[in-house]
Amino acid sequence: MAEAPEGLHTVADELLVARAVDGDTAAFEMLIRRHGSLMRAYVSRIVGSLSEADDVVQEALYTAWRRLPELRDPSAVKAWLMRIASRHAFKHIRRRPPEDALPMLEAATATDTQPENVAIRNAQLRALAAALDTLPEDLRQCWLLREIAELSYDDIAKELDIPRTTVRGKLARARASIYAQMEGWR
Repeated sequence: MAEAPEGLHTVADELLVARAVDGDTAAFEMLIRRHGSLMRAYVSRIVGSLSEADDVVQEALYTAWRRLPELRDPSAVKAWLMRIASRHAFKHIRRRPPEDALPMLEAATATDTQPENVAIRNAQLRALAAALDTLPEDLRQCWLLREIAELSYDDIAKELDIPRTTVRGKLARARASIYAQMEGWR
């Protein structure tokens, strides 16, 4: 990706959306720069692979570009992009044969490269991944939308088409389960 035009770094998301709707690809590129890494991290947790996540995010961004004029609240572009990424990620998983287990997430790059700290962090990530894998699909999806995608309870409710109170309950059950399974890491 080429360096974005200088003035776009400080432009609000709402204005970038308006410009992108008018065909300004540099404005859309700036939206991707702002929110793409979060989308990739979120999708990689769902699909279990950074390389698969790249494909899913690319599909999601293509969908977002095509559907950008449909966005009703440009200030909510981050949540909107995360919902599109979520739909594409779960669609990707549904296409997998049912007997395939979710692959282990490739270790994320960390700033602390001390071997002992890297080993501990990787073990923690494996334990968290194992804890997430034990959750029922609806609880895991709710947890990922909140903790990884950083969506609000209302956005999660809208995404999953369930009441906000149900979101709160599912998150509470997911957190309690993860908390119990991660007891040894506290």
